[in-house]
Amino acid sequence: MRKFKDLIDGYYRFRGNEWIDEREKWTELAGGQTPKVMVIACSDSRVDPATIFGTRPGEVFVVRNVANLVPPFDPSGGLHGVSAAIEFAVTVLKVEEILVLGHGQCGGVKASLSGALTDAKPGEGGFVAEWIKILKDAREQVVAEHGTGPEGQTALEQEGVKVSIENLKTFPFVQAGIDAGTLELKGAVFAIDDGKLRVLADNGNFEAA
Repeated sequence: MRKFKDLIDGYYRFRGNEWIDEREKWTELAGGQTPKVMVIACSDSRVDPATIFGTRPGEVFVVRNVANLVPPFDPSGGLHGVSAAIEFAVTVLKVEEILVLGHGQCGGVKASLSGALTDAKPGEGGFVAEWIKILKDAREQVVAEHGTGPEGQTALEQEGVKVSIENLKTFPFVQAGIDAGTLELKGAVFAIDDGKLRVLADNGNFEAA
């Protein structure tokens, strides 16, 4: 398992090889970024968008959080990290697509499905419990149809992507982009066990990429 010292060793390898090999590209990136795609992914260490999609620095604007969730638009005061990232991506970077990327074996989804963190205090799972309330309605539907086993887990991972997409539409500047035809919303789920990517189709199903 890697520790900070290993990360520093990795940095030296990167600085002595890739950075030098692509010095012109890094000089260009120093002047700004122009990604066309935003990816909202899970913080899970196994699901790195750059690894899955083979992207290079400057190509994708990424925000990661527990269970790749997007909260509904909320103009009230408070600390809204995900909302801030979406706002920046859409209104400043002018991204053309937002992809919500879910994944298999998601711990946040599992916690929602099982209800194990209900009434947990901050520092004991309470922050996660509050965050995954975003899945509350979807969870109830999934449990009623699929139960809380593996089938329910997969179903809620997919429904969570749909919930986040619907919540994205509650942001006025996102909806404005959709209406103008300058912004598209996409959904996908990456399965860790078989490496397959399933993309949300127009019919509401997740189909192999």
